[in-house]
Amino acid sequence: MNLSNFGMDTITLAGTLEMKLEASRSAGFSQLMLWAKDLVNYPGGLEAAVRLVRESGIRVTGIQVMRDYEGLSGTLHDYKVDIAKSMLQICQAVGSPLLMVCSSTSKHASGDLDKIARDLAKLATLAVPLGVRVGFEALSWGRNVSEYEVAWEAVERADHANLGVVIDSFHMLANGAAYDTVDLIPWSKIAMVQLSDFMWREIRSSEERLETARHLRVFPGEGEHSVELSDLVRRLDRAGYRGDYSFEVFNDDYLQMAPDLVAQRARRSAKWVTDQVLRRSLQIRGATL
Repeated sequence: MNLSNFGMDTITLAGTLEMKLEASRSAGFSQLMLWAKDLVNYPGGLEAAVRLVRESGIRVTGIQVMRDYEGLSGTLHDYKVDIAKSMLQICQAVGSPLLMVCSSTSKHASGDLDKIARDLAKLATLAVPLGVRVGFEALSWGRNVSEYEVAWEAVERADHANLGVVIDSFHMLANGAAYDTVDLIPWSKIAMVQLSDFMWREIRSSEERLETARHLRVFPGEGEHSVELSDLVRRLDRAGYRGDYSFEVFNDDYLQMAPDLVAQRARRSAKWVTDQVLRRSLQIRGATL
């Protein structure tokens, strides 16, 4: 494993899209997770944003995030399918191999796992002609799917080659999840692994869960759950996972720092994962630690 397996998320970095791309590249990263709003809100327009990303040489890890998609019916379902088609087109335009879908929080969404699986399979089918894969992530506050095991069960039931599950360490830590079954998921069905930590051992309320998730995450190696994160990454590695790790770190403090300084923190985190967790040497091209 080398630095090409790791990337940041634009949600972690302050500044313009140009600044985020440059900070990532200067720190030695070759990939970056983008949000659709990074592109559609770009001052020069979507086409200019796509051109900027493609000319930067940075590989797009994936596009965030399709919300409240699965389990709906009628006109609400049709509306969300239409939104999903637009996001898939953005993925295709910018060369993203993955559209992230997080589990629904809508009170209108059915908890019928077969219905959820059918909806996910439908989206995965729509993504095939565009060369995009769909990854389904369990939010720890999801209404019907809040645990990675249930997200995997939905993906397994969907039985679609273009659909995988997203493993997110924050939501697992927030739920106090056991990792006993994570290595039973076929590595080829893991679409993405997102890594982050936080600074206290337990989350004690739903309000604290949301506050921590959206404002107070830190990079792996900086928080209070290094043992659990090490266990997770080692299990995935032993099971054969060799895909991307994205540092999805929502942190208001980092947004008050220069993006290149935050990118250096991310690089130290990548070194922690490889050197301390996987006991490997981190190979970095064009950058020195």
